[in-house]
Amino acid sequence: MAKILVADDEQSIREILRIYLENEGYEVLEAEDGADALRKIELDKPDLVLLDIMMPILDGIEVCRQVRKHHDIPIIMATAKDADDDRILGLEMGADDYITKPFNNRELMARVKAVLRRSSTQQEDNNKNSKKNVTLDGLIIDVESFTVTAFGKSIALTSREFELLYHLASNPNKAFSRNQLLEEIWGYSYYSDTRTVDTHIKRVRQKLNIPVDCTWDIETVWGLGYKLTIKGNQ
Repeated sequence: MAKILVADDEQSIREILRIYLENEGYEVLEAEDGADALRKIELDKPDLVLLDIMMPILDGIEVCRQVRKHHDIPIIMATAKDADDDRILGLEMGADDYITKPFNNRELMARVKAVLRRSSTQQEDNNKNSKKNVTLDGLIIDVESFTVTAFGKSIALTSREFELLYHLASNPNKAFSRNQLLEEIWGYSYYSDTRTVDTHIKRVRQKLNIPVDCTWDIETVWGLGYKLTIKGNQ
């Protein structure tokens, strides 16, 4: 049974989410502010965190930032319906996904199940060592240690950023639509916003800081999505 931490300062929302999640068979923990959420993440080791952005003491953005320093627990951020900046900032801090308030039960369950499924699949792949390391000019992706070295520097990537980079690098010169990447990396497409992909690509590019004379690049395929291009072999 997966253990899910619901962090929200509104008791009514925590109660609704508890009902939704327990009806699906999940164990539910609750936190009423950001500091409480951090304590319970350390003590109870949840499998997933549903994290509201607007909370007292520490907001959800700061909680996400601190969690990502030490843990790779999947995080779904809860944002107001029109809070685009909050959504983007949450993803940039390392959230795996977001959901808008008021919650739609079907959408919530789809996102929770997809994030947990991807997390479980990743752990199984790591245990089986079924993926092969990828080496390109200046880039080493080590799947066993879950590390990336780019141009002589160790690069800290979130689990979704790592999977996204690995997926593109292990399929060079192949273009993927945003929906394909959502399906492959996040495990769903129907409920999600393709800006999730755009934000993660932006973060990966920033962290890699690919030199202009590099023999490969992560390129935008206009009107479609992205691909990792080996220059001179397009």
